Amino acid sequence: MLTAHYIMIGGFLGAGKTTSILRLAQHFSSLGKRVGLIANDQSQGLVDTAMLANSGLPTEEISGGCFCCKFNSLIEACENLDAHSKPEIYLAEPVGSCTDLVATVVTPLQQLHADRYRIAPLSVLVDPIRAQRFLGLLTGKTFSPKVNYIYDRQLEEADLIVINKSDLLQTDQLQTLVSTLEQRYPKAKVLSVCARTGEGFEQWLEALTPLAKTNQGSMPVDYQLYAEGEALLGWVNVSAHIRGAEFDGNQFLLTLLEDLHQSLLNQSKDSVAIAHLKGTLIPDVGNDIAIANLVREDSHVELSYQLDELLEFGDLILNLRAEADPEELKSVTLKSLRNACQASRLSLEEKHVAAFRPSPPTPTHRISSVSTL
Repeated sequence: MLTAHYIMIGGFLGAGKTTSILRLAQHFSSLGKRVGLIANDQSQGLVDTAMLANSGLPTEEISGGCFCCKFNSLIEACENLDAHSKPEIYLAEPVGSCTDLVATVVTPLQQLHADRYRIAPLSVLVDPIRAQRFLGLLTGKTFSPKVNYIYDRQLEEADLIVINKSDLLQTDQLQTLVSTLEQRYPKAKVLSVCARTGEGFEQWLEALTPLAKTNQGSMPVDYQLYAEGEALLGWVNVSAHIRGAEFDGNQFLLTLLEDLHQSLLNQSKDSVAIAHLKGTLIPDVGNDIAIANLVREDSHVELSYQLDELLEFGDLILNLRAEADPEELKSVTLKSLRNACQASRLSLEEKHVAAFRPSPPTPTHRISSVSTL
């Protein structure tokens, strides 16, 4: 049986994992390789899945928990992709608040499915602004210590720490960030890339070629602290159908997220710490898509994909992740959505609304070490 290359791209919410995975997928596809994509979320209705599926590549979504807690579902997703398209390369994106992936995903794959998958080094992407603030290199709002514990554990277990959006930093800022990460996490190789332009991807691709380190023990993780950190994050997923006279979907999505962003900033004296806010609008006809996103509370909404034409109806998905009460986040989200539809004279059918805090992680497997293959 031929083994497939399994590449997992981790990193905290808002690091740009999905955009990076798409660029990697396009590269491998251009080489004639068959690629399968796997998205992951704590609930259904995921912008990232819509974005990946829009690429035309075979895509599976695992909902209801991270890869570590849904390991059997991860294997089933791979089998589903294998049955339909036989990928030579799997690109998998775990939930952005998940850590301990070496012990709960990488090592179990190596021990239990070594005949089927060649595991690449674990990449952990970071947003450069969030990373600078976490490391004390830049002032600005950051998450609470328990949430930052998850962030720290993600970087600690990385084989490759990949600074994404390198174009946001001056050369000296980037050099300082690289050296600081190298000093704090000496086991990892630190790279810098820009997923939008492809800068730095050649070096990253070279680093993904070797197999993951198979003689490395897993890192210590305080699962109580890990669970408490995740429980501080509020998650909101909204799926809706909108329709009306011909309207500009790009402007609607941009205005909606900007209004929601402003409402979140006005929620309290201390603005909500936003991990990411994403929205997508897909017309009922054709393969077009609009995607807007915001990755920090002091950032701004960007349209990464735009519709080419006006539309009359379409499916909308909103994903909000922030350190705040999920019911409050849901209330603000739905109010902004309803106001936006009313202002644009659009009818609104709310199909799915979920607001919750992630449950404590309960891995299917946790293997503390693995022998050399």
